[in-house]
Amino acid sequence: MDASNETQDRRQQRMQLAASFKAFLLKNSTESNLNLYDHLTQLLMKVMAEHPHNAVDVIEDMSRDVKRGLFQDMQSTLRDLPQTTAAELLAEQQCLLFSRPEDRDQEEELVETPLPNVSEIGFNLEQAGVSLGREEMQRIFLALKQLVESQALPRCRLWGKILGTESSYIVAEAECREGEEDGEQSTDEAPEDEDREAETQESEMDPLPESTYKPPPVVPKETTGTGANKFVYYVCNEPGLPWVKLPSVIPEQIIVARQIRKFFTGRLDTPIVSYPPFPGNEANYLRAQIARISASTQVSPQGFYQAGEEEGDEEDEVPRDSYEVNPDFEGIPVTEMVESLSFWVHHVQHILQQGRCTWMNLTVKPGEESNEEGEADEKEEEPDEPEPEVGPPLLTPLSQDAEMFNSPPWSSKLSSTLTSQHAVAVLRSNLWPGAYAYTCGKKFENIYVGWGVKYAGEGYIPPVPPLPQKEYPSGADITETLDPTLEEEQVLQEALEEQQAAQEEMEEAEEEEEDDD
Repeated sequence: MDASNETQDRRQQRMQLAASFKAFLLKNSTESNLNLYDHLTQLLMKVMAEHPHNAVDVIEDMSRDVKRGLFQDMQSTLRDLPQTTAAELLAEQQCLLFSRPEDRDQEEELVETPLPNVSEIGFNLEQAGVSLGREEMQRIFLALKQLVESQALPRCRLWGKILGTESSYIVAEAECREGEEDGEQSTDEAPEDEDREAETQESEMDPLPESTYKPPPVVPKETTGTGANKFVYYVCNEPGLPWVKLPSVIPEQIIVARQIRKFFTGRLDTPIVSYPPFPGNEANYLRAQIARISASTQVSPQGFYQAGEEEGDEEDEVPRDSYEVNPDFEGIPVTEMVESLSFWVHHVQHILQQGRCTWMNLTVKPGEESNEEGEADEKEEEPDEPEPEVGPPLLTPLSQDAEMFNSPPWSSKLSSTLTSQHAVAVLRSNLWPGAYAYTCGKKFENIYVGWGVKYAGEGYIPPVPPLPQKEYPSGADITETLDPTLEEEQVLQEALEEQQAAQEEMEEAEEEEEDDD
C-alpha cells in the first residue's frame, strides 16, 4: 500500500510539473506576442511534413522560416518616405529659373538689360570677403531676371539679404515705373469726422466731460518716387519663390523702428509686439529698416554722381533729392579710397527725426491759403512755430559722419595687400554690421548681409513707459460737498416751512380777491 501511494504521488508531481512547464511555454513574449509552445508545435509539424536531410543541422533555419511566415501577413513597421520633401519642392520651383522660353531669340538677350552683371558683382564681393556663394548668386541673378520680366521694371539690383530666425529675405531694389502711384491712401478721415459729428449731436442732449487731449498731427508720408519711398523693394525667401512687393513706408514706422530692436522671422505677416507699439506687421518693419539702412550705408565714390539739374533749385532752400551719373568720372585710385573717407559720399537722402527726408511744417494745414499782407501778423501771433529741420545735403562725404559709442562709423581696407594693383577698396559700416561697399576703377556696388539690427553700443535699454496720466482738475462742478450737520438741517427745514406757509397765504389771498370780483 505504501508503494502504490508513493507512485501516485510521483505521478501527481510529474503532472503538476508538466502543467507548470506547459504554462511557461504558453507565456507570450512582450515583444512579438508569440509563445514558445505554438512555435515548437509548428516547427515539429514542419519537420514531419518536409522530412529534411540532417534535420539537426537545419533546425535553426527552419525555426527562422516559421517566424518569418507569421510576419508576412502583418503590416510593416517601416515608415513610408514622404512623397516630396521641402528641398525637392524648392528644387522643382528653381528649375523654372533655368528654363528658357522657346520663342525668345538670342539677339533679344544681347540688348541692354536693366539688370547689373551679378556674376561680376559676386566675384568682386568674394574679393572683399563678402559673398553669398557663386551658386546662390547665380540663382539670385536668374530670380532678378524673372522679376524684371514679370513686373516690367526699368532698373533692378540686388540690395542684399536680411537674415531671420526661421528664413531669410532676399531684397531687390527697383526703380518706380512712370506713372506708378501708391494705392495705399488713407480714406478713414471722412468716416471719423462723421462719427465725431454724431457723437456731438448725442452729447448735446446729455453733455459729458470732454477730454482736453489733442493727439499730435499725423506726418504725411512721402509720395512714391521721392524721399524714403524713392525706390520700390521686392523680397522673397529663396530664389525661385514668388517675389512680394513691400508697402511704402510712413514716417511713424521709421520713428518707432528707431526705438525698438527686433529680429526678423522670415514671415511677412508676423505681428510686431513691442513698446512703443509698431504700426504694422513684419513687412512694414522690414521696409522701415531697409529705408534706414539705405539712408546710412548707400555710398559711392566722390564724383561718380553729380547733382541733378532742376528748374528753380537755385532759389529754393529745399535740399536736392536727385542726382545723375557724371559722364566725366574717370575713377579714383584704390589706395586713396582706402586712406581717406573724403573720397566716399552718401548718394541717398538723410532721414530726419520727423521720419521724412524733406521736412514738413505740420502747423500749416494744406488747405489754408495765406495772403502776403497777413503773413507778418501771423508770424507775430504765432511765435512758437517750429524751426525747419535740415539734414546733411546729398553727396556729403563720409568724413563728416559723426562717431557713435566711441567707435568710427566706417572701416576701410584693401582686398589684398600682396597684389594691390588688382585689389578692390572695401568699405564696412560699423553702425550697421553687414553693410559693405566696394569700388574698383569706375565701378562700385553696395550690399547688405546681416540681421537688420543697428549697433547699439554696450547694451540695449528699452524705452521707459510714460508717466501716469494726471488726475482730473478739481472744481465746483465735480467736487463732492460735505454733509450738513443736524442743526443746519433743522434751520433749513424751518426756512422751507416758512417759505411754504407764506406761499399758501399768498394763494389764499388771491382766491379771496377772485371771489370778491
